[in-house]
Amino acid sequence: MHILQFVFGLLVVFLLTQVVARDRKNIKIRYVLQLIVVELALAYFLLHSSYGLTLVGGVAGVFDKLMSYAGEGTNFVFGGLLNQGEFSFFLKVLMPIVYISVLIGILQHIRVLPWVIRGIGWVLAKISGMGKIESFNAVGSMIVGQSENFIAYKNIIGSFSEKRMYTLAATAMSTVSMSIVGSYMQIIQPRFVVTALILNLFSTFVILSLINPYDASRDDDELISAEAAHRMSFFEMLGDYIMAGFKIAVIVGAMLIGFIALITTVNHIFDAVFGVNFQYVLGYVFYPFAWLMGIPAADIMPASSIMATKLVTNEFVAMMELKKLTAQLSEYTIGVISIFLVSFANFSSIGIIAGAVKGLDEERGNMVSRFGLKLVYGSTLVSILSALIGGLVL
Repeated sequence: MHILQFVFGLLVVFLLTQVVARDRKNIKIRYVLQLIVVELALAYFLLHSSYGLTLVGGVAGVFDKLMSYAGEGTNFVFGGLLNQGEFSFFLKVLMPIVYISVLIGILQHIRVLPWVIRGIGWVLAKISGMGKIESFNAVGSMIVGQSENFIAYKNIIGSFSEKRMYTLAATAMSTVSMSIVGSYMQIIQPRFVVTALILNLFSTFVILSLINPYDASRDDDELISAEAAHRMSFFEMLGDYIMAGFKIAVIVGAMLIGFIALITTVNHIFDAVFGVNFQYVLGYVFYPFAWLMGIPAADIMPASSIMATKLVTNEFVAMMELKKLTAQLSEYTIGVISIFLVSFANFSSIGIIAGAVKGLDEERGNMVSRFGLKLVYGSTLVSILSALIGGLVL
């Protein structure tokens, strides 16, 4: 029965892509099917094979160690503010972003990161049928971040077509940056974070190949490395990345304060008027998708409400909701929903991405703003596809 739900789920996702698709005649079905097969194999490898579990455990172990190193710096500055035995979201989850940002900066400075991004991007281009810039962008967004990655194109972004801009922006919204992965692992199980990180990369190519097909070979030779136009000194770079990481942490914290306060207010109003909270109502939109993912009947409503929470607020708020309900949900539901939550697919990301692009090219930034809702639509389908594939092998 679950396999039938999965197949039906794929058909539903594919049909939903065609609602907003452009140039359907240019869709390359061979690459779409090829990517789905690769995703299924990767999902099984990461969640079931001994080698895959070892790899996931190794990655999680590395981030766990990095979090402990980050904790040393955080405790030195803020240690007196943390009550013994208490969990501080800002100190334990957000502050480590500063340290991870520094590590990314060092890898960037010694020219390891551009080489890695180029290499993986080249391989992905062969598998996905996407251009080198699109594949480079997918890996770059995953490593350096949804807004920082656009710096790589500052000299050529003005020549990008609307279709290419949609692909680059949707990819940035569908993936998550390595600087924030460790923070996710403090809230949900690391193995699901790692799995989602990889699955989203391929799901993005699947959805974009269906929604926004085009010839991506144009301008491929203009691909540039992801580094600033001028070469910074080592310590100048350290200061720049430290401040960038701190800025991200503070911005995420401010957004969480605003969104949690707002959703609490709306929930109170809905509870007073209708007797149910807002997420519960919005959860009905995601109810069919939760069923298609094979989530048990008893878990469907709370699971779909968490999915809705991610869309209207952000993934951190939704992850905290999931953490509260862990004891009430099945292990399968926790796994599927965790995979769904690991992405930047929410309304607030529209402003972040549009702002980053506008800082480089005002016209392209306005272009991103115009198709903002379509970005959220496409990237949410990416999350649904990744959850469907992860659920099939769990």
